Amino acid sequence: MKSRLLALALVCLTTVAFGQDYNRAIGFRGGFFSGITYKQFVDENMAIEGILHSRYAGWQITGLAEWHGAAWDVPGLNWYYGAGGHVGIFSYSENSPYFDAEATGTKVGVGVDGILGIEYNIKTIPINVSLDWKPALNLVGYTGFAADGGAFSVRYTF
Repeated sequence: MKSRLLALALVCLTTVAFGQDYNRAIGFRGGFFSGITYKQFVDENMAIEGILHSRYAGWQITGLAEWHGAAWDVPGLNWYYGAGGHVGIFSYSENSPYFDAEATGTKVGVGVDGILGIEYNIKTIPINVSLDWKPALNLVGYTGFAADGGAFSVRYTF
């Protein structure tokens, strides 16, 4: 247990040592499920991100807290990780590619999310690109684990 706490403390200390190249960003998130993303830094190394995207013939909104740090001493390249939650409305029918006979109909899903990603800030233009993996666990409604939340995002930074 002590070694885990020490490792967490080291990660937090190294994260604090790096700053970001932008304060806010908005853009498009494309992957298995596409939508829009908005990221706002609340301090030098912590951001909150909101994502609204389509999912299983429905919609989902996700809120995340993310910690950022410099990656490989490359200017503008940063890694990030975080956690948060989501709520969504999903529709399952026989015509849906996600059809499950036991899940037919409209369902509400509420759960927790994680995120792990890397981003690059283009200095010559106010654009940020990122690649991430966002697994989710539905705890209420249609329950289950979804590991298919990877996406590529392009954001305008300001």
